[in-house]
Amino acid sequence: MGKTIAVSNMKGGVGKTMTATSLAAGLVRQGKSVLCIDADPQHSLSVCLGITTEVSSQSITIRTIMSKIIEEEHFNQDYGIFHHDDGFDIIPADKSLGSLEISLAGIIERETILREYIDMVKLFYDYIIIDCAPSLGLLTINALAAADEVIIPVIPRFLDAKGLELLLNSIARLQRNINPTLTISGILLTMVERRANFTKEIMSMLEGCYGEKIRIFNEVIPSSVRASESTYEGVSIFTYDPSGKLAKAYAALVREVLSDAA
Repeated sequence: MGKTIAVSNMKGGVGKTMTATSLAAGLVRQGKSVLCIDADPQHSLSVCLGITTEVSSQSITIRTIMSKIIEEEHFNQDYGIFHHDDGFDIIPADKSLGSLEISLAGIIERETILREYIDMVKLFYDYIIIDCAPSLGLLTINALAAADEVIIPVIPRFLDAKGLELLLNSIARLQRNINPTLTISGILLTMVERRANFTKEIMSMLEGCYGEKIRIFNEVIPSSVRASESTYEGVSIFTYDPSGKLAKAYAALVREVLSDAA
C-alpha cells in the first residue's frame, strides 16, 4: 500500500514543484516505485518535466481523471499515466484544471474525489507525490484529504515564516473534519542563503515557534541556479547535476523520508 505525500504551501515560489520532482526522482533512485500527480492549475510540475499536454485535445490530465470519477465512468488504473525518463510516473495537469475546481463546489463529497483515484492506484506504487496549488482551494483540500503526510516547503524569510501559521491552522481543521490520519511530515527549509545575516535568525525563529510540535527537516535546500536550469531541460536535478549541492541536499531529504518509513 503506497504512502501518499502532499507537498503544500499556500504561498507560491517556495520550491514546492522542485521538492516534489526531486523527492520522486530521489525515491526512484532508492528503488521505490513512484507516481507524481500535478494538482496545480498552473501545472508547473508538468511543464518542468517537459510534458506539454495542451498541444493535443486528446491529452489526459488529472482533470480528465477526476471528471470521470465525478461522472462515475470506468477507466483502467494505468489510464493517462506518463512515464518520465527519470523513472517515475506522472499524471499531468494543464490550465483547464482551474475550471474543474469551480465545478467541484457543487458536488457531493467534493473534498474526496482525488482520494478515490489514489485509492485505485496506490497498490501499484510505494509512494505517491502530489504537487499542490499555492492556495487552499478545493484542489489542495482534495490533495490533503488523500494524503498520509504533508511536507511544507518554506523559504526562511520573515513574511514566509509568518504566513505558515495560517496553513497550519487550515491543516488542523482538515485533520479534524476530513482526514484525521493526515500528519505533517515536516517543514522543509528551501532556497536557503546561508550567508545572509537574517537566514539564521528566521531559522531560529521557526525552530522556536514550531520545533517542539512539528519536525523541521535536518536537511535544508540551498538556493541554486541549477534548479531553474534543470527545469528548463525538463529533467530532475539528479539527472541534470547529480553531484551538485542541490542534488546532495535532496538526496539527504529522501533519506530522512525513508527513515520515517523504516
